[in-house]
Amino acid sequence: MSDLITRAQIALLSRTLHVPEATLAHLEKLGAAHLHELQERMAKVMFAEHNATFSRLSLLVPVIPLSISIPLIQRMVPPVMAGRAAGAIGVDHPKKAAEAVALLDPSYAAQAAPYMDPHSVGQLADIAPVKPVMRIINELLRRGDYITAGPFLAYATPTLVRAVEEDVHDDEGMIRSASFAYSGENISVILRHLLVGEGKRIPKLVDTILTGSEELRLAALSVFARCDDDVIPAIGDILFDQGSPEQIADLIRTFRDAGAIPETLRFVAGLSPEALNRLAANPVVADPTTLAALTDAVDGSTDPTAWRGLLTLANRTEPAVAGEFAAAIARFDAATLERVAELGLGEELTALTAQSTK
Repeated sequence: MSDLITRAQIALLSRTLHVPEATLAHLEKLGAAHLHELQERMAKVMFAEHNATFSRLSLLVPVIPLSISIPLIQRMVPPVMAGRAAGAIGVDHPKKAAEAVALLDPSYAAQAAPYMDPHSVGQLADIAPVKPVMRIINELLRRGDYITAGPFLAYATPTLVRAVEEDVHDDEGMIRSASFAYSGENISVILRHLLVGEGKRIPKLVDTILTGSEELRLAALSVFARCDDDVIPAIGDILFDQGSPEQIADLIRTFRDAGAIPETLRFVAGLSPEALNRLAANPVVADPTTLAALTDAVDGSTDPTAWRGLLTLANRTEPAVAGEFAAAIARFDAATLERVAELGLGEELTALTAQSTK
């Protein structure tokens, strides 16, 4: 099964090429990074062609007042065409394009947004009026168009992040949209603000996740596992403070059964010691199915973060459980165990072996 980020990139590439995701399933073996690069290149080529086609329209922008042209466009031009034309106009006349955002009906803009050049969205992020942008984002979330909303969030400036906290109240929509934003750094900027913002959004987000669907939980895992080192422990502390042991166990089972243990381990690797201790004491970790899934996820892996997540968690379990972890890892081939030392985790592996003999 492909990882969560790879699946998101397949969905984005599917949207860019306007083909079913199943048609692109064979590309999953390229991995998330290469798929992201492919999607970016394809979008650049396609929108460059659109921009060349629609560049003549941009000549009219200085001539016709926006108060006249925008109402006419919304009545006469299909959103698909408007979205494609917006790229050329936005590149040639960014200030005019930003002004036009305030005049657009959010429903029309949301229909056009999937066909806009994502790079033009980035160019407008610094100058577009905030309130109209929030209305468009809210409309995208209302429609469940998380694939389109994701890049909007990825380009969020500090001003837009503050506006998201104030004006975007769809917690599930925010999480699912953020899962389509490739950059963990950009995601961290948003979550870092929400952690300290007056709106106290992270506790609400966590509650939504704990009681949400499998799809939402996996989206949240994809987002949190890619956060910066200072964000993960803060998110984790809130998660383990608010979630009951039963809720945490149910969450871990959801990740396990969906094949998302590698992402789980990356998140676990960043948890604070207190959160790690709470997780290690949860009976779900000692469950044979979970324990097998956790160890299988690192068998043959060279991902130091995943290995660190497993070893730091296993070292905090009670001796009998630690012994089960150590026994499972001891069955790995010698080359895999040698790589653990090469990854700088030999001490953690030795500690687990010692813990299992207590």
